[in-house]
Amino acid sequence: MDAATINTPAVLVLLGPPGAGKGTQARMLEDKFGLVQLSTGDLLRAAVSAGTEAGKAAKAVMEAGDLVSDEIVIAILRDRLAEPDCAKGVILDGFPRTTVQAQALDGLLSETGQKINAAISLEVEDAEMVIRISGRYTCAGCGEGYHDTFKVPAVEGKCDKCGHIEFKRRADDNAETVASRLTAYHAQTAPLITYYQDQSVLKGLNAMGNIDDIAGNLERIVSDAMN
Repeated sequence: MDAATINTPAVLVLLGPPGAGKGTQARMLEDKFGLVQLSTGDLLRAAVSAGTEAGKAAKAVMEAGDLVSDEIVIAILRDRLAEPDCAKGVILDGFPRTTVQAQALDGLLSETGQKINAAISLEVEDAEMVIRISGRYTCAGCGEGYHDTFKVPAVEGKCDKCGHIEFKRRADDNAETVASRLTAYHAQTAPLITYYQDQSVLKGLNAMGNIDDIAGNLERIVSDAMN
């Protein structure tokens, strides 16, 4: 399906534990369908930088060392969805994380007559997450994701996408933190699977194989969801 054939803005939600490949697959969907990947962290940073009302509220909360409320995140998302580049649709990566957030998202989308086209659960084995998380890194220039085993640059030490030669790893991408992060995921986010299953928009996808094979299967799910 060509991105130009999309008439109504699509809203896709990617679900999956840390290391499942949500970010990598979201960027590939951006390129394929002309959608915009939206992650909570990027949204917050952009809103704070732009000095929007919601961004100012988020900045005050973060500077106080507190967690940004769902209400503020929804307000920031509302502003972002209204921007021209989101006209074809968005991929939500990392939001919602709880059923309360999912309900708030549904309320936001109902304001403009939108809905969740598909909530896609990237299904992986917990034991595999240790290998995936401890080996992943990103380009310091454009954020393109790589992995020591599964996805290395075509030219060693040089980003395939932008040519940058510096890379970075998250401090918490190590085996010691994986267990607690998975526990938090299963306790808080996994119930979303039931939530979206009840809405008949849940799509499961085995995310244990080759990145390109997973991407191909994901593209088919997304294409069907947009029709």
